[in-house]
Amino acid sequence: MSSAMSFSLLDLATARAYIGCRDEGLLHAVRDNFGADLAASDSWFADAISHGAPTAYQALEAVIAGGPFDEEYGFQYGYAYKRLCELTGYRLPNDNFCPIRASWLPRLDEAMAGLGITAVSVTGFTYSLPDPLPFTDLPGYGEWTAEECAKGLAQWEATTEEQRREVDPMTLEVIEECVGWMRSAGRMPGFGVVGFLS
Repeated sequence: MSSAMSFSLLDLATARAYIGCRDEGLLHAVRDNFGADLAASDSWFADAISHGAPTAYQALEAVIAGGPFDEEYGFQYGYAYKRLCELTGYRLPNDNFCPIRASWLPRLDEAMAGLGITAVSVTGFTYSLPDPLPFTDLPGYGEWTAEECAKGLAQWEATTEEQRREVDPMTLEVIEECVGWMRSAGRMPGFGVVGFLS
């Protein structure tokens, strides 16, 4: 089954601080910018909502309030956090990650490790949400800190042309897209990469 991944460049500490920030202006900004998306989400998850899941907007309210969270419906808070990151971050290219088979990500990590790039992991984007948001399988979530991006970029720049030629061309193209994210992070001190799998 195919999945899709999306990525944003932002200050990770600021993003985590959205959880429980109680900023009504931020709440309204998401509502104003993602109105159609919120409505589409409610339609998609109508059955879960009829059984007690929060609506997309209610989940957003809970994230900004810092809870309470219903553990059974963690996915709603995950998508709410994703909207917050997309609103305030800079969207990164995801040409090679939409669609993608999540089962391929460990092989991409292996190819990166084969080049000596071990500071970052694409599989890490499939884990769960930051605390105190409840666990959920989807959306998957992960972060590359500014420090990890800097180290990963240095590891890439230490590779040789010969090493790169040994990598399957399609895989190398995906790695180069990841390198582009790290370069973007390097141009914005303190910024890292967040990724969501859905």
